[in-house]
Amino acid sequence: MIENNFILREPLLDPKQKVIGFQFSWQQTNSESKLDAENLDYLLEFVAGHLNDEDGFLIGNSLVFLEALPELLHSESLKLFPAKNTVLILHKKYFADESVLNAVKQLRADGFGICLRGAEVSTLERSFFTFVSHIEVKLNASNFASQAKIYGALKQSSIRMVARDVATWQDFDACSALGLESFVGKLHLTPRPGSAQKSLNPSQTTILQLMEMVRKNADIQQLELVVKRDATLAYKLLRYINSAGFGLRTEIQSLKHAVQMLGYSPLYRWLTVLLASANTGGYSPVLLETAIVRGRFAELLGQMQMPKAEAENLFVAGMFSLLDRLLGLPMEEVLETIQLPDVVTEALLTRGGIYGPYLALSEACELNSMLVGSLAESLKIAAEDVNAAHLAALVWAKNVADAA
Repeated sequence: MIENNFILREPLLDPKQKVIGFQFSWQQTNSESKLDAENLDYLLEFVAGHLNDEDGFLIGNSLVFLEALPELLHSESLKLFPAKNTVLILHKKYFADESVLNAVKQLRADGFGICLRGAEVSTLERSFFTFVSHIEVKLNASNFASQAKIYGALKQSSIRMVARDVATWQDFDACSALGLESFVGKLHLTPRPGSAQKSLNPSQTTILQLMEMVRKNADIQQLELVVKRDATLAYKLLRYINSAGFGLRTEIQSLKHAVQMLGYSPLYRWLTVLLASANTGGYSPVLLETAIVRGRFAELLGQMQMPKAEAENLFVAGMFSLLDRLLGLPMEEVLETIQLPDVVTEALLTRGGIYGPYLALSEACELNSMLVGSLAESLKIAAEDVNAAHLAALVWAKNVADAA
């Protein structure tokens, strides 16, 4: 049944590691599964419905890549997407059909992108260039010089090249040198080599002090004294707080104002984000964005079945689950630096306790995991609700990451 499908997202990075888009697809436990027009049309409709509202497209300038079949090129669901943000992935074999070519021409005229799949770039006829905006390519490290020549020539056109199956940061750097954008598979969960820290830096030490003070509900004047030691820290904290759309009518102007308006619990979450982004060792921005999505996703899943205040702990658990990779420190060392509730620590170390399954489910949706369905079933959360929370978390995190 279509309603039992779970969404998988894959981030697209530009050569500077910035997240510039996502591909959305259904989890596929069978690699040989064929594309199904009904399933893909439902995906189009569902994603469009959750990434748009009366204010417009909710993830800014990000591109959305979606697999397509010829029968979907006239789908009513496509009209729900902003054309300039939407790229349809279409296999080269379909371009032999004149009706497909005509549909593609119309979509391009309307502003949609078309990504060509299954083409051999070195032998591709120039006539294709008028039909597509992107071409999928695969990096061949053993033939780098030849590829560099081919892709160098393509860069002179308006065609954007997109690398698939980029598995290591070394390969990503090679793609970047060639001017390729990259779908990074599991790489968005992998720290860049050389990003490890030997110890916490001064900003992180200050943030941890603030987190402990917030946990103990310290007097706001004491918190302000600590924050005043680092003007940059205070600025970044307020940027995060004001970025995430609490629905406040006024902008938060100070730490005291934040506590008065929001209380201590939301302040703790922003300090967690700030801690993750304070690494001076050169972590990948996609890793931070993934951590924020995971935290918010786990929190939204928890809100379906537990009080809001308790679910906020799931945000912290989600962020901390990648904090070791963001800081370049072992998880045990990270947990020694700050006192967390036992239930959060249990979720982090074993994915057990009351929070563990929610964290595990949000993690499973980041990869093509066979565990998603069973985890959702164990929590009695319908696939539609999981997917809605996933996209809502992405929208929320995109706003926060843009403020970093």
